[in-house]
Amino acid sequence: MKVLIIGAARSGTQAALLLAAHHHAVTLTDMKQIDAKRELEEAGVQVLDHGHPEFLKMENWDLIVKNPGIPYQAPFVQYFVEKQVRIVNEIEVASWFTDQFAYAAVTGTNGKTTTTTLLAELLQRKRPNARAAGNIGVPLSEIVREQGDQKTDIALEVAAFQLVAMEKFHPVVSVCMNLTPDHLDYFGSLDAYYEAKMRVWKNQRDDDWFLINLDDPEIVRRCTDLPCRGVTFSLKQPADLCVKQDQVWLLDQPLFALDDLHLPGKHNLQNAMVAAAMAIKMGVSADQIRAGIQAFKGVEHRIEFVAEIQGARYYNDSKGTNVDATCVALNAFDKPVILLAGGYDKKTGFEGLKPVLERIKTMIVYGETRAQLKALRPDAIVVETMQEAVDQAYQLAGEGDIVLLSPVCASWDQFTDYEQRGRQFKEQVHALARQRLAASQTSQPD
Repeated sequence: MKVLIIGAARSGTQAALLLAAHHHAVTLTDMKQIDAKRELEEAGVQVLDHGHPEFLKMENWDLIVKNPGIPYQAPFVQYFVEKQVRIVNEIEVASWFTDQFAYAAVTGTNGKTTTTTLLAELLQRKRPNARAAGNIGVPLSEIVREQGDQKTDIALEVAAFQLVAMEKFHPVVSVCMNLTPDHLDYFGSLDAYYEAKMRVWKNQRDDDWFLINLDDPEIVRRCTDLPCRGVTFSLKQPADLCVKQDQVWLLDQPLFALDDLHLPGKHNLQNAMVAAAMAIKMGVSADQIRAGIQAFKGVEHRIEFVAEIQGARYYNDSKGTNVDATCVALNAFDKPVILLAGGYDKKTGFEGLKPVLERIKTMIVYGETRAQLKALRPDAIVVETMQEAVDQAYQLAGEGDIVLLSPVCASWDQFTDYEQRGRQFKEQVHALARQRLAASQTSQPD
């Protein structure tokens, strides 16, 4: 098979290596420099970086593997769309080589990463080689290359970008955590975005499960003609998966007690409920689930405690890249917070923040969207960069305050991704903590 991979990054690189190892003729192209060029070429991959050469359009490709982050409207991609060349993504390709893998797929606007991370930890209590993969940062192709097709379980975070190009990928259990406006810059309409999310159950079968969030009317409305069993869950009403008598129950089986979960916020309870139910479907025992819930410490960049400085506590929620995620983060605390927000504009608007503005003590805005956020909260303090926002928060924060980075926006105006943004936030906070400690020690008498 003659394959063109558009976009390297980690997933494109791993897909190229996997396909080359299975004796396919692979070409990988990227607008930027491809750091793994030597390894790829040694594996037999043709590597074309620093642009997409025009001659690639003249080739007869059997398959194109597109990086999910590249829009179909990009001129180079659009050419192949119009030529009706088959286009898939890295997850779809990797799944072709994994007859022995069992998949639990997690999508939705928010909560995906925490749910997927916890689910992977629960699956590992049953099968130690179980892994988390997908949009969480580890390409499925990488795991296939490491493990071959040995029997294992995979907790797979799947973004809407990835679901658009799925053909045969088949999860044993899947969920759409929630649906709120996001990525309209990519999909063009809310309906197209929501429709992409709900493709997660497209290839499921009679004995598979799709977990239905009864608290999200948009999901309920779209759950018609399911090809599999629908298992309902709710934090607010009776459901197949719900809270009764301070415990989480799935049908007639208790899974864990509320006290077993040590993460703040109702959103984390929902994440844990869903992960536990999916783990049950994948063969994890209730005892293993309870032990896993008790041991779970949360996810980096999601309401992650960083440090306490002069009685103020600093939290990193860099993964809060949309209105709904930031609302969840603000509601996780029992007092108003000093909020750091701003970044790349995904064209989704910020009106949804109005109901939680009272939970903000001081708002410090930065980046591309600072003027829009200032309009929402006229008393907001405006700075240029996140680093300046952290310094400003440090000057303002006092005993008992909460300083929260939850940007409401993507990171691409000033950072490569939300992870880099979160790491820089943590590094700066830790530097301020060390600076404060050194100052206090210097001021103490001998």
